[in-house]
Amino acid sequence: MTLEEKLLAAKEILRNAAPVLVAYSGGVDSSTLLAIAIEAGDVRVEAAIADSPSLPRKSLENALRQAQDIGAKTRVLPTGELEISDYASNPPNRCYFCKKELFSKLEKLAKSEGFASIAYGENADDLAVDRPGHLAAQEFSVLAPLRMAGITKKEVRALAVRFGLSSAELPAQPCLSSRIPFGTRVTKTALERIEKAEEIVRSYGFRVVRVRHAESDAGPAAKVLVGSDETKELAAVGTAVCEKLKLLGFGRVELDPVGYQGFSG
Repeated sequence: MTLEEKLLAAKEILRNAAPVLVAYSGGVDSSTLLAIAIEAGDVRVEAAIADSPSLPRKSLENALRQAQDIGAKTRVLPTGELEISDYASNPPNRCYFCKKELFSKLEKLAKSEGFASIAYGENADDLAVDRPGHLAAQEFSVLAPLRMAGITKKEVRALAVRFGLSSAELPAQPCLSSRIPFGTRVTKTALERIEKAEEIVRSYGFRVVRVRHAESDAGPAAKVLVGSDETKELAAVGTAVCEKLKLLGFGRVELDPVGYQGFSG
């Protein structure tokens, strides 16, 4: 199938599922899905974005602005995954419990406001990797129109460019909890520290930023990663970055010399 045929198929899936509540994060997949739903026409569609300490405030702000540009009505839906012990204990399938909490809230919202379906932005390439959230989507009968239409990640990006989405060229931004090693408890304090640290690093102009958070004898420890093509620039400002991050409470700060390699988190 051509991309045009896949796009038509996705629109038809959304029309048949209407009215639709879209699980929206502001990332390129869910943003493209939302834009397709709006362009499908004659489809009642709304977006709902989960809000918790694992979502940076800047990301929430950008997501809401982008949804407005798309022309979609969007609501902010508070979620309480940090209060769920199975999530906060940070197991390898942490994302399952996050998505379960989200879809549970969305299901209640859909039933109370007359939405026939819930959809999220899983694409045709996502099943090639382990995604615990996929199981939660199955349990709540959440639709994946992009995947169902055979739209790949590369094609999602192409559509995002066509729709003029601000997320089209943005790197992936997993939630802040992904910066904490599995088995180390996720806390609001740690997430807030990570968010502030990444904002500091990003203020130097880095496009890809991750601040890993770990525990050590000296207290919280940070490992700073930027894009693999930006490591020389990080080394040049490394002393200043380390000093600022230590003011946040990190006892030790390390600069990764290799850079972010595109793995999860």
